[in-house]
Amino acid sequence: METPPDHAYPDHWEADVVLRDGGTARIRPITTADAERLVSFYEQVSDESKYYRFFAPYPRLSDRDVHRFTHHDYVDRVGLAVTVGGEFIATVRYDRIDERGLPAAAPADEAEVAFLVQDAHQGRGVASALLEHIAAVARERGIRRFAAEVLPANNKMIKVFRDAGYTQKRSFEDGSVRLTLDLEPTAESLAVQRGREQRAEARSVQRLLTPGSVAVVGTGRAPGGVGRTVLRNLLEAGFTGRVYAVNHAFAEDLAELDGVPAFRSVAAIADPVDLAVLAVPAERVPEAVADCGRHGVRGLVVLSAGYAESGAEGRERQRELVRQARSYGMRIIGPNAFGIINTAEAVRLNASLAPEPPDRGCIGLFTQSGAIGIALLSGLYRRGTGLSSFISAGNRADVSGNDILQYWYEDPATDVALLYLESIGNPRKFTRLARRTAALKPVVVVKGARHSGSAPPGHAVPVTRIPDATVSALLRQAGVIRVDTVTELVDAGLLLASQPLPAGPRVAILGNSESLGLLTYDACLTEGLRPLPPRDLTTAATPEDFRAALAPALSDPAVDAVVVTAIPHVGETGTTDPANGGALGTVLRETVTSAPGKPVAVVHVEIEGLAEALAAVEGSARGPAGSAPVPTDAPPPAPARPAAAPPAPASPPTPSAPGVPPASAVPPAPAASGRIPAYPAAERAVRALAEAVRYAQWRRQSAEPGKVPEYLDDAIDESAAAALIARLLGDAPDPHGVPLGGADTRELLGLYGIPVRPTLPAPGPDDAVAAAHRLGYPVALKTTAPHLRHRSDLGGVRLDLADEAQLRLAHRELTESLGGPAELRPVVQAMAPRGVDTVVRAAIDAAAGAVLSFGLAGAPSELLGDLAHRLVPATDRDVAEQIRSIRSAPLLFGWRGSTPVDTLALEELLLRVSRLVDDHPEIVSVTLEPVVVATRGLTVLGANVRLAPAPARDDLGPRSLPSY
Repeated sequence: METPPDHAYPDHWEADVVLRDGGTARIRPITTADAERLVSFYEQVSDESKYYRFFAPYPRLSDRDVHRFTHHDYVDRVGLAVTVGGEFIATVRYDRIDERGLPAAAPADEAEVAFLVQDAHQGRGVASALLEHIAAVARERGIRRFAAEVLPANNKMIKVFRDAGYTQKRSFEDGSVRLTLDLEPTAESLAVQRGREQRAEARSVQRLLTPGSVAVVGTGRAPGGVGRTVLRNLLEAGFTGRVYAVNHAFAEDLAELDGVPAFRSVAAIADPVDLAVLAVPAERVPEAVADCGRHGVRGLVVLSAGYAESGAEGRERQRELVRQARSYGMRIIGPNAFGIINTAEAVRLNASLAPEPPDRGCIGLFTQSGAIGIALLSGLYRRGTGLSSFISAGNRADVSGNDILQYWYEDPATDVALLYLESIGNPRKFTRLARRTAALKPVVVVKGARHSGSAPPGHAVPVTRIPDATVSALLRQAGVIRVDTVTELVDAGLLLASQPLPAGPRVAILGNSESLGLLTYDACLTEGLRPLPPRDLTTAATPEDFRAALAPALSDPAVDAVVVTAIPHVGETGTTDPANGGALGTVLRETVTSAPGKPVAVVHVEIEGLAEALAAVEGSARGPAGSAPVPTDAPPPAPARPAAAPPAPASPPTPSAPGVPPASAVPPAPAASGRIPAYPAAERAVRALAEAVRYAQWRRQSAEPGKVPEYLDDAIDESAAAALIARLLGDAPDPHGVPLGGADTRELLGLYGIPVRPTLPAPGPDDAVAAAHRLGYPVALKTTAPHLRHRSDLGGVRLDLADEAQLRLAHRELTESLGGPAELRPVVQAMAPRGVDTVVRAAIDAAAGAVLSFGLAGAPSELLGDLAHRLVPATDRDVAEQIRSIRSAPLLFGWRGSTPVDTLALEELLLRVSRLVDDHPEIVSVTLEPVVVATRGLTVLGANVRLAPAPARDDLGPRSLPSY
């Protein structure tokens, strides 16, 4: 008998999840084919756990029990299982009940729920993950509450319910605790869910980066090759754990290779293996994964190529690789990866192909390209900067930049996060994680494939439709430092890792070259900084002259940062002194160390030894990670942390001009280390410094986040708007969306306090006159034809028509010059007070979410792309910054003696639009154009709204790993 369509197997309930200990598991609906798995699972559950589940001794399941627990209609009776390696480790079931607790069907909205977790897997967060998923299933099926009967001694289960964050009630009846949970997500339940997600995903990355043992699968029998190179790098780095060489082609009597135990399979290794590096051909990978999975390996680094980067067949091979690895609870770096590095003294892991492993430092580096990873590692090495960790994810089929951010967020060894990204699979989640991380430490991103409109080969991820300029604006809103090149990535990372954050944009410039000082001054102005006049020390300046100039600049309260410029010192004989660079570097470091608190950058031109002297730190030794440590009686110091952003002043001053940050008199924090970053060009140093200034300003502002003003609630009728949207969409909405008519648009916007000035059709001159009498003179006559909309430059709009004669003349001229009434569709509208024409838009991107955009109407936004963007929901601070961040913002603030317009009214309008699309995800686009902002108030003259079925919100559902 066929299953009714409504009760078909819901494959969208299947999900991979990361558990508390960092391992993975799969959650899926239980089917009739699971009888044997269920019985086997139940046999491995302790008698105590069985007693807690059934309130009585229950040694085995009867045939009737097995049938009942494996047959579900997926509506009123639902069962989910958690599997690892294809076997059950936990189950949950709900049964819909009525108010008397008896089995029921919809519209009953309560269900009884019960869990059972295998004892060996208790404490891994299995029940918490199951609760999230079964609650989401229940909400989908119209269930609003869960009821659970729990024995008082079952503290673990009571804690699962108590800690979930849902609104709940508790009572004690007949010797058991009765819990009732309201399944509507709350701010607390969402915070709990995201907190668990962060800890689990961070732990999963930590397991990859801190293994106790590593097996290199595919180690070649002869020197050379990928596997043998990784083995050599592990040994040369001084990895503190156990290392194994694995190759199925090894001779049976081979016991050792390069000094480490050799085996023909992972299964032959007697001890546990935490991490396996796979360097075998793609067709051999499934066999290797199965071997690792059966042995209990925790994670994989797959260096093998031949996956999604090679076409459709490789893409399917990549999906199968992820499915197979996750079925064993393993996470994957790769495939097509370059490897991972952890420079911590307790680990010293170099499971990569890096020819020049980095020193230990405080920068974390993530890259989706092996070639870019090599370049970045080499650049950082040459400039004397070390790393805390390095991850080259290749095709990032599993572990992604989001996972790494989760790890770096709480990693005490990482103070600056650098990421090279070619795709962002979940922009909504990435911006959320980046904002949280950036509140503690800088996050610097360079994104490749910005203009291709698609993900690079191998990156099987959803493609966002929003322009790159919008992506950049949203990253800035999240506090991310977005740079354009990998060179800028390194430049910014060097400064942020070694210098304190600047308290403001005021920059002192000093050096022995007037020309280099002027270039630096110009670069500061270009980047929006406030440079002081350069101080020229002349070409005869000695290192002590630099000390005498730098010390007062560092102590000057009117200076927030210093740029030192230097060219080679030329003596009286016309030759340069090779030792001068080292001496100058030493003097500059000593001066900065004696007066810490302000960032210092050095621009130099071909001064031998200067960069090395600036990068040197007393008591440290250059050398690759894993080299023999310098003997010492004390343990090596932890990597120095960069100084926190200076606290915001009690009343932040208003910028003197839009987009220009105010100077701050807040005392800066001490410098992070004795290193000073050196740059070969003024523009590069100043650009890095400017990014630090903007980031520090964001840090100060984010310390007091904005809010949505409460006054908005007084003029908003959310429920009425929801009812109107449901009526307009109907029972079978068009998945492509429907545009609203003028009356419906005005009604919907009016429910959120956004009045739209009405228009009346004017197909003929008499209709126009009648409309004007209704609206009152003066009026405007304009066409609504799509090709002429908002095109006053083409004559499609006639303004300030004061009487009937002017209106008739305008109507005749319009129809004679541009086309007939049927084509032009002219309308009459009452004139609005004069002001500045602006445009407000909101649009939904499936990956990034709702985006709020603002700009001036016409050429600034359409021709020059002068628009500012913010993620929804926007706060009062967001919209205030948004208005001031466009290049044409001075026109709103009294440019050239004009009267400033009412930007407070504009901010309120942006907040209302943000609230509208945030409350109602069915609104996929809103355009208000033009919005005329006058000296007092504003007028919305045109509006368009489009509705569609609400897209899925993966960031609000139960936590799960992406499946591409």
